[in-house]
Amino acid sequence: MDRRVEIEEMNKGELAEMDEQKWVYDSSLDHKGRVPLRASTGVWKSSLFIIMIEFAERLSYFGIATSLIIYLTKILQEDLKTAAKNVNYWAGVTTLMPLFGGFLADAYLGRFSTVLASSVLYFLGLILLTMSRVVPSLRPCGSEVCDEPRKAHEAIFFLAIYMISIGTGGHKPSLESFGADQFDDDHPDERKQKMSFFNWWNFGLCSGILVAVTLIVYIQDYVSWALADMILTAVMAFSIVVFCIGRPFYRYRKAGGSPLTPMLQVLVAAIRKRNLPCPSTSAELYEVPKSEYARGRLLCHTGKLKFLDKAAIREEKGRSAEEAENPWRLAPVTKVEEMKLVINMIPIWLTTLPFGICVSQTSTFFIKQGMTLNRKIANGFEIPPASIFVLAAVGMIISVTFYDRILVPVLRRATGNERGINILQRIGIGMVFSVTTMVVAALVERKRLSVVQESPLKTSNSMSVFWLAPQFLIIGIGDGFTLVGLQEYFYDQVPDSMRSLGIAFYLSVMGAANFLSSLLITLVDHVTAKAGKSWFAKDLNGSRLDYFYALLATITAVNIGVYAFVAKRYSYKSVQRKITVAVADCYDADGVVAKV
Repeated sequence: MDRRVEIEEMNKGELAEMDEQKWVYDSSLDHKGRVPLRASTGVWKSSLFIIMIEFAERLSYFGIATSLIIYLTKILQEDLKTAAKNVNYWAGVTTLMPLFGGFLADAYLGRFSTVLASSVLYFLGLILLTMSRVVPSLRPCGSEVCDEPRKAHEAIFFLAIYMISIGTGGHKPSLESFGADQFDDDHPDERKQKMSFFNWWNFGLCSGILVAVTLIVYIQDYVSWALADMILTAVMAFSIVVFCIGRPFYRYRKAGGSPLTPMLQVLVAAIRKRNLPCPSTSAELYEVPKSEYARGRLLCHTGKLKFLDKAAIREEKGRSAEEAENPWRLAPVTKVEEMKLVINMIPIWLTTLPFGICVSQTSTFFIKQGMTLNRKIANGFEIPPASIFVLAAVGMIISVTFYDRILVPVLRRATGNERGINILQRIGIGMVFSVTTMVVAALVERKRLSVVQESPLKTSNSMSVFWLAPQFLIIGIGDGFTLVGLQEYFYDQVPDSMRSLGIAFYLSVMGAANFLSSLLITLVDHVTAKAGKSWFAKDLNGSRLDYFYALLATITAVNIGVYAFVAKRYSYKSVQRKITVAVADCYDADGVVAKV
């Protein structure tokens, strides 16, 4: 009799496994609101649509961003310091707005709807930007060279780029997390493919940058800004159409309400029970059955931040069952662990900011340096200043391809780790490259200033723009480690209900870094001006960017030590995955198993 029951259980397990191979049971739905069929939805068949859209969006964004400082100084006649601050403010807003867009996507609108709505707003911003350069009364001035641009143009121009900024705020976090949602974390093959998704996502992103800083920038410099804007507007319109065509192949997640409310409930419940002793084992803590938890996966208990564990202690005495199970008095272990995840991310977020400050220099001072150098190559052709940014994209493509196709397979065999190396190690490697970039940039700038001093005309026109190639390539290689690692880290380590916000947290690193860069410029300018001579003069030849780059290298090098200390003590998300009828295993971000 027992043998027959055992065989029946085995048959049930095999049938369940076959069923899971056919259908996707990870809380996602198809476009008709049904459980998705694995063979016809998700994975690369849908994520390739999404990567194509990212290519188009990054083409539009970098077509504007890389030439923005040139437009502000050449057309709007702003001085170097003011233009650098305006670029940093715009880039800061662009990369902080995703916090709002990601929250809306996770809580109310869903990722597909948020991407679609923000893409339309982005498109309208591009139309307005085109109008500011085409409509006679809105153009900068009536002639090719503007001594004083029209106020109407400035107003429409800044309104347009900030509309694009807001559009990016919904587009970026929702699209990337929507792409990663196409892979089932509980399916071994799809889980491995998702690790490659972030690498190929960045390959598509860099390909968009390549076209932007070559073709689009060339049109801006040698044909017209208006034609470049028309092309970017058409590309965005095309990307919206492509996104809608892929609708039948996507896997969707329902918006689950505000992810902040459960976190607040955990905190309130823990404070209310602050006088209770912590249980000796996690078995005494409250957890909901898997069948009742619809918003994501159950998490395993961890030993850190034990004060929050008090939120999961059942109060047996003096309260009715209904009062004791009130979510403001009792939280399941999974909710407590989700709160711990977010708190544990704060030190990682803070220690990646100096890296972001280094990256922000590529779109301001690095580009401005290129304007002062000899950009002529074969047959007298002159490279547009912003096109030198292409080397950063090339560096990132080389880095991502090498990492995904060579380094990870070798390290997987050597370490037995699904990822090859863990996410925080990958981020740390890129930080080392950022220090190297700033050291090289300081040395190149010192060389450029010496050429200026030796030149009868006090210019650096005799020095080739390719002197900047090493700093762009190195920062691009560093981006392939740190930026891709940050994307994967913040998507993977946030609670399942906050994944758009997770990508927004990654983008907010760059946003906060841009604001900090502006603050640092203001502070250094003030201190050095009081000491005798500011490091930031009206033009580059009177500035001391070499000192500024050396300062950034020092700050980032010291920060790497702090980051290593924080990363070594970090605990990865530990997820329960059902292996058999009777056994549940806990898996961390690297696929390491701990029985519970």
